[in-house]
Amino acid sequence: MSPAAVASMLGSVPQNTRNPLVRRLSAFADLESAELSLLNGLLADVRLTRVKRDIIREGSRTDYVHLIIDGWAARYRVLADGARQITSFLLAGDFCDLDVTVLGQLDHGVVALTPCRVAWIGLDRFNRLMAEHPLLARHLWRSALLDETILRAWVVSLGRRDAYQRVAHLLCELHYRALTVGLVANDRFDLPLTQNEIADAVGLTAVHVNRTVQRLRTDGLIELSSRVLTIKDVCALQQAAGFDPSYLHIQKP
Repeated sequence: MSPAAVASMLGSVPQNTRNPLVRRLSAFADLESAELSLLNGLLADVRLTRVKRDIIREGSRTDYVHLIIDGWAARYRVLADGARQITSFLLAGDFCDLDVTVLGQLDHGVVALTPCRVAWIGLDRFNRLMAEHPLLARHLWRSALLDETILRAWVVSLGRRDAYQRVAHLLCELHYRALTVGLVANDRFDLPLTQNEIADAVGLTAVHVNRTVQRLRTDGLIELSSRVLTIKDVCALQQAAGFDPSYLHIQKP
């Protein structure tokens, strides 16, 4: 599905919704009014996490599930020598730790890359919602499974794509994901990531990321200024990256 088609599809989502999870799920499901009410009820307890603070720490146990309402966050692991690997970026509408409902604790940390508003959803309440509303539970688990498809795409990038393709592929992916939750206008969106953060995600040095971004600029594919990314030629960037958005499953059944 093209970005234009995604934008057209999302035009049917209520524009006054304050719940980005509704927008995310609407990318692949038609939600009933009762389901919308239940999803909006998950936003009863919203708290602010400051930039560079952990939303949840590796190995911790929690009585809550955490949902990003706005801001950017990242899943990460830190090695013994202090090196960090970012394993995913989290945008509005993404759960930080849905797996704690089954596994009990996180094997990674989640850090706020910008100030984040986060919904804290009690595990008892969340588990009850899943048990009593199986269709909605299916939608939520499908959303969680998308995290796995994204992780597999990142593994392929790290193992088989060169630096140029890795960075281009990441930008294509973030563009599509931001579009899904209404954060893109005219192929332009806020990209509040530092070169170090991008480097930690794509397995490069910050210097290499800088050179790669400059090359993408020179090739006329992107503009990046004041942490705002403009994709000047979506099709050309996707071709350069070898990007196939089908793994994001942004379509209704």
